[in-house]
Amino acid sequence: KKNFDAVQANKSLHSWIKLSTIMDKTEAKDAHTFVLTLKEPYNATLEELAMTRPYVFVSPKAFKNGGTKDGLKAFSGTGPYKLKDHQKDESATFERNDDYWGGKPKLKSIVAKVLPAGETSFLALQKGEVNFAFTDDRGTDNIDNEAVKKLTDSGDYQLKRSQPMNTKMIVANSGKKDSPAHDKAVRIALWQSVDQKSISDKILDKTEKPAFTLFSKNVPHANVDLKPRHFDLKEAAKTLDEAGWKQEKKGELRQKDGKKLEMKLYYDNNSNSQKQEAEFIQAKAEEIGMKLNIVGETSDKIAERRTSGNYDLLFNQTWGLQYDPQSTISAFKTDTGYKAATSGIDNKDALYQNIDDALRTQDAKEQDQKYHSILNTVHDEAIFIPISHGGMTVIAPKDFKGITFKQSQYELPFEEMDYK
Repeated sequence: KKNFDAVQANKSLHSWIKLSTIMDKTEAKDAHTFVLTLKEPYNATLEELAMTRPYVFVSPKAFKNGGTKDGLKAFSGTGPYKLKDHQKDESATFERNDDYWGGKPKLKSIVAKVLPAGETSFLALQKGEVNFAFTDDRGTDNIDNEAVKKLTDSGDYQLKRSQPMNTKMIVANSGKKDSPAHDKAVRIALWQSVDQKSISDKILDKTEKPAFTLFSKNVPHANVDLKPRHFDLKEAAKTLDEAGWKQEKKGELRQKDGKKLEMKLYYDNNSNSQKQEAEFIQAKAEEIGMKLNIVGETSDKIAERRTSGNYDLLFNQTWGLQYDPQSTISAFKTDTGYKAATSGIDNKDALYQNIDDALRTQDAKEQDQKYHSILNTVHDEAIFIPISHGGMTVIAPKDFKGITFKQSQYELPFEEMDYK
């Protein structure tokens, strides 16, 4: 009870997880019974309680000022490793827990280093300062694809990839009424001008698979047949023509009712691959008379835009496995999520009602039906334009064995790894 209350005392920080927003009260009924009461039914409760954060448990003796929001006096747990030292934004050192209930791990210690993305990580691997590197959870480039190729071509390194865990996408803001993105036909035409296969092959060097739907089929409730929408510039031009976006002659910018077909596309300036993708998509869009002005900003600034609705188009990604589909889908109607993006569609009320129903129902069949309806709606409206299905990519020496992945992109089972 003390741990739940400590997390909820700082619940504004945890509003990204729906469960934190609908907790009503906590009770320690007796020495062995804890009662959690919610304001409304929520069928993803157990999944969210099982996540890596925020509902973790520490001894109240380690609390600071009676809670956890000011930090902890000590770290203790039952995992395979113990935290020995932590230098914020620099490094963390973990030592093996010889009393681990799952058996003694083979690696004696692990030092996690915080390094700038790109060249620094590559050089650290090359020099042997780092044994192991993996892509981070936001999909920014710890090591660019060219560097990965150099390492694997040397014969000294191995590359391991997980199953798809998240989807990289462009979010089109239907709610911005003065933007061409408000027009469904423009969103569909943009989707038709995105060449996912070429992006996967040429920019991502096949490290991520082309995505044609918001979720990959291995995401729960997402194995849905959706109407295919593939790269086709002729079809994209036809979509715009039929919607009244006219082009006087080839190469000119299209217009409709005096408004030019021009939008800003925001990307994370810490991601080299996003920049390349933005430039590639920009060039294809230009061929159909659509002008995209690309702007690089920090991920925090892009998150601010997503909340405020101050954008036409921006790069983003789904929450990822273990969190999905419920986290991404509930974000379709939250102020800090994608509410701005979905607010301009005609049937938004039905969409929002289906989201509420999908998350509340205890009937598995009804839940599937609601999720299918939600996915059909956002696919039909072309709000989320999929680019690639990404996961975790690990680069490690050839003699490093036991590299596997968990369900979540936020965890790696180091206790199963060792050197030959």
